[in-house]
Amino acid sequence: MNMRDIDFLIIGATKSATTWLQQSLQGHPEIYMPDPELHYFSREYEKGSSWYLDQFRPSRLHRIIGEKSNSYMDTPAACGRIRRDLPDVKLIAQLRNPVERAYSDYCMLYRRGEVGSDIGQYLDPQVGGGDRLLRGGLYYDQLQAFMDSFPASRLLVLLYEGILTEPQSQLNTVARFLGLQSELDVPPVGSKVKDRTQSVVGPGLRRALAPLKPIVSPFRHAPVLRDLRSLIARPPRYAPLGDDLRKRLIEFYMPQVEKLGPLVGRDLSVWLADVDPAGGSSKNGRAPGL
Repeated sequence: MNMRDIDFLIIGATKSATTWLQQSLQGHPEIYMPDPELHYFSREYEKGSSWYLDQFRPSRLHRIIGEKSNSYMDTPAACGRIRRDLPDVKLIAQLRNPVERAYSDYCMLYRRGEVGSDIGQYLDPQVGGGDRLLRGGLYYDQLQAFMDSFPASRLLVLLYEGILTEPQSQLNTVARFLGLQSELDVPPVGSKVKDRTQSVVGPGLRRALAPLKPIVSPFRHAPVLRDLRSLIARPPRYAPLGDDLRKRLIEFYMPQVEKLGPLVGRDLSVWLADVDPAGGSSKNGRAPGL
């Protein structure tokens, strides 16, 4: 296997149901994708192409090979590396309302204990401490770099809302883009991917237990550890995305969204409204589970 055998990359965005898309593709007999996000072109490039290719284990039945790493979209260096090493690759970007994406990303990092409960410290553009949380929704700047480096025919832009309203149609678009010989099946509805309502160990206790993680990690699926976790895990309580903060986020992303619509040929005006694009109000601090 060599680099030219990589047919496609899902490049982002984080918290836009790209794991759902990956699982849909992995269920197709023609496609091979490794499970973990490799982040090769963004974070692991110094490991070299041999390391990267070693992460793939396709069989002779797999006609199309790809991978998903959401960091490729929002890492400036990734686009040039991909262009140099995979000049003929196809790229898939799946985008979500940037305000909802930022809040969902905050909730995920809160579950992991990587951010605190002061939501404004992380999501308020006026504070300026957002880093990845705010940068992840600058889609126009990110996609413009890829469009400058690749023919338009090799970049497919999807919207998160399409999964909620017409998942089969969305997957049919992906199947045509990749040249599949049969359609993709919508995955069965089970527990939500990375469900934000799932009980977690509190951030403080998680930090206290962190030194033990390398020791217990090999036994994390053992019944005794599962039972212990069930005793200390609790449903997370997220800080709500209040009206004022939501409005500041909308103003922050407005220039990007207004330029992005014409770039991708979509009407994205709903993203600038003070409502959840999935169909319900987000003022209660809830976000879609995907």
